Amino acid sequence: MIESFINDTPVATIIFIFTIVTSIYAFSNADVYGKFMLHPYSVSRGSRLYSVITSGLIHKDWTHLLVNMLSYYFFAFTLEKTFVSLSSWGHVQFGVLYILSIILSDITSIFKHKEDFWFNSLGASGAVCAVVFSYILFYPMNKMMIFPIPIPIPAVIYGFLFLGYCWYAARNSRDAINHDAHFYGALTGVFITIVYYPDIAAYFVRQVIG
Repeated sequence: MIESFINDTPVATIIFIFTIVTSIYAFSNADVYGKFMLHPYSVSRGSRLYSVITSGLIHKDWTHLLVNMLSYYFFAFTLEKTFVSLSSWGHVQFGVLYILSIILSDITSIFKHKEDFWFNSLGASGAVCAVVFSYILFYPMNKMMIFPIPIPIPAVIYGFLFLGYCWYAARNSRDAINHDAHFYGALTGVFITIVYYPDIAAYFVRQVIG
């Protein structure tokens, strides 16, 4: 089974394993944990620029890691296979989408919190949201189970509900979750996928209204 993952979805597999390993290592290494976190105050002043990427390789705790990696597992491997079925560059496309989404999903946070010395952000949520929303473009009518909704709902409905919630929470919530990264990560996934496959927008609409 592991060999199948490596052969069919090597990029998604490497990202999955590497993120878990670095997150677990950071749990027991305060120095790595502190250095890897995104610190907008420093980044906006030209320092710790690397943290724009490394922040996506660590997580706050086991629950944070589990939620992100479960979401990644359910969507990332299918998405890489989809890219590969459409292009000989599919593996590269998946990797570029993931890495760019880590970076771009943090841009808003850097501008928004550039004067807040005590603000930090970490986790792969922005990139995972990009993967999920890229998946939704290809499979908008696939059913998803979302807590606390007790029945499966089409992925496209989940997408709109999620974006609406993130938009609201980014402006009103005080739960220390970087909802901006979720929101802009999702939009980044949509944008990059459309750049890769311009016809996907029309395909998405046909699937939804069909």
